[in-house]
Amino acid sequence: MLAVIALHGGAGTLRKSDMTRRRAARYRAALQDALMRGYSILQSNGTGLDAVTAAVVAMEDSPLFNAGRGAVYNAEGRHELDAAIMDGATLRAGAVACVGRIRNPVLAARAVMEHSRHVLLAGRGAERFARARGLAMVSPGYFATRTRLTALRHKLVGHHGTVGAVALDRDGNLAAATSTGGFTAKLPGRIGDSPLVGAGTYADNATCAVSGTGLGEAFIRCVLAHDVAARMRYRGDPLSRAATAALGRIARLGADGGLVAVDRRGNLALPFTSQGMYRAAVDRRGRRIVAIY
Repeated sequence: MLAVIALHGGAGTLRKSDMTRRRAARYRAALQDALMRGYSILQSNGTGLDAVTAAVVAMEDSPLFNAGRGAVYNAEGRHELDAAIMDGATLRAGAVACVGRIRNPVLAARAVMEHSRHVLLAGRGAERFARARGLAMVSPGYFATRTRLTALRHKLVGHHGTVGAVALDRDGNLAAATSTGGFTAKLPGRIGDSPLVGAGTYADNATCAVSGTGLGEAFIRCVLAHDVAARMRYRGDPLSRAATAALGRIARLGADGGLVAVDRRGNLALPFTSQGMYRAAVDRRGRRIVAIY
């Protein structure tokens, strides 16, 4: 079986008039880097879990994306990060929410999945758990960037900068991971769809793996990621139709966004209803995709 991977770096208001060639080149280079970090693992017969983890870590470490290093500020001028990961072979999942000292929240999410009997840990408890597992911890200032501070001061909503990845490895196993800083000026304690299994993140070998990006409240209300899988399982819809229909429900709530998904046969779907979505993929024929609009 051929390996497949897809990732996103956020969807939303991405006006072409604001996107200079230099800025677009930076985003494309960052997407390419994250893509190849994940794909190289798959090419070496690594697992889908390792591939999505590596891809998301790369985007968390980049100040360009609203996750990890480049996360947005909440209404109190602090960072509260969420992340989740799911294994399609076993339906194991792990997540963290409202954390502000874990350098790579996706690694903490995976530690929750692999080293605890829980699925979701939040706040200080999640941070204590991550520290006990030996994960890299940082001061709150690590996440501070001038671009995000300007957005807070001017109350700019910007794009939904969640990052995520899905993969199908050569053993036929699916995996999904998602990480986010939420949205600018969100209320303290707000948790979006990204760390909620079935809302922003889902993987099941019987159907597909999904990672979403958009207005989290709408994704939660529609249980979007699981809706894609459910349409495939119970209606027999192909991945592309299921993904488009699921996003249609978000649109009817007045929200926008997008997702990346791969099914158990290696078919890809990267739909979005917003002006753009940072995305990259390597399909089952080995073709590479890196795009913004």
